[in-house]
Amino acid sequence: MTDLAAPRRQAMWLVLLAAGGTFALSMGSRQSMGLFLSYLNTSTHLGVAAISLAFAFGQLWWGLTQPIAGAIADRWGPGRVLVAGTLLAALGSFIAPYMTTTLGLIFAIGVLAAGGSGLAGPAVLVAATMRRIDDNQRGMATGVVNACGSLGQFAVAPLAGFWIASLGWVTAMQAVGLIVLLALPAAWVLRRTGDASAPAAASAAKPQGTKAAVAAACRHPGYLLLTAGFFVCGFHVALLVIHLPGMVAACGLPPQWGGWALAMLGLFNIVGSLAIGWATQRWRMKSLLALLYAARAVFVLAFLFAPKTGPVVLLFAAVMGLTYLATVPPTAGLVAKFFGSAHMATLFGLVMLVHQVGAFAGTWLGGKVFEWTGGYDWVWYIDIVLAVGAALVHLPIREAPVAPLGRPAAA
Repeated sequence: MTDLAAPRRQAMWLVLLAAGGTFALSMGSRQSMGLFLSYLNTSTHLGVAAISLAFAFGQLWWGLTQPIAGAIADRWGPGRVLVAGTLLAALGSFIAPYMTTTLGLIFAIGVLAAGGSGLAGPAVLVAATMRRIDDNQRGMATGVVNACGSLGQFAVAPLAGFWIASLGWVTAMQAVGLIVLLALPAAWVLRRTGDASAPAAASAAKPQGTKAAVAAACRHPGYLLLTAGFFVCGFHVALLVIHLPGMVAACGLPPQWGGWALAMLGLFNIVGSLAIGWATQRWRMKSLLALLYAARAVFVLAFLFAPKTGPVVLLFAAVMGLTYLATVPPTAGLVAKFFGSAHMATLFGLVMLVHQVGAFAGTWLGGKVFEWTGGYDWVWYIDIVLAVGAALVHLPIREAPVAPLGRPAAA
């Protein structure tokens, strides 16, 4: 038994390295794009609201690609999806500096770069990981993959700031996009839909088609409440990652504080993701989600009344980082607990789609509120109300598996 356990652990860590490394590169590149918003505005003179629209469309398109990528990966394996995603993400970021119109920026940033990151995003990566991990290790494994995304953000955001200062913003933006290509070898590791030797393989059989699985999920009250809460997560995360540098600049602080604030978000989300992955194996996931959303409301309210100094901004980024993407492991865990892993990529992809509808709203509304009022306070008030609502909607969820989707009639 010991002879079998060691290769299994090695295979598990190889899968985590491939999935986590891909997420680190795609998230690090994507979440650093907010640093280039002001430079794009200076170059194109389109206005903050128009450029925010391109980023907002990218948030929405990133979400739209999740269920599509998930359905393809569920049927033909993640490998081809990940290759296509990394290539498109690199191409979109490379050509973005040459776009001079809103439509051009929407195409480069919103369609190519965001769509590529979506194909190589959490719906495919989390599902590929869960299929190769024992049930009792899924929470921690998802936390590790999620933490790697933040590790990428922590590493790439300051690097992007350094490249902007030393190479210019055009070269820096292209370099940030091209580093995603380093994830190509991971596609080979994750290329199959499942591993016949993995303990989860037996539960990954698909007795039902994707359409029927989606229809069953959409009738599940817990799944609908979970999805509604994840809309708020998208609103909050996009508001932070796109507009936090602008908010720092509006406070009169040097631009470097914006880069370090994004880095602090990523660094402390590593802690939050690992902690929540550990916690999902010990406490109810719906209770953890309610706690995370309530904590966000409290942290944002405290920040609104605090002095806007550099250390305070970094402290705010740190405490928000603890909850930043920590919602992903318990959300993915509940989807897997409800329906199993057979259609995990598709069903979690739909949850991610709603998350990105919220991200579109947060990105676009942040730009509009700044244009209307010259500040971000009112959009933060909206964020507080939404966070409280999200905390409440998770309380009625019942954490129980449903009957296996599409069990054959003869059974």
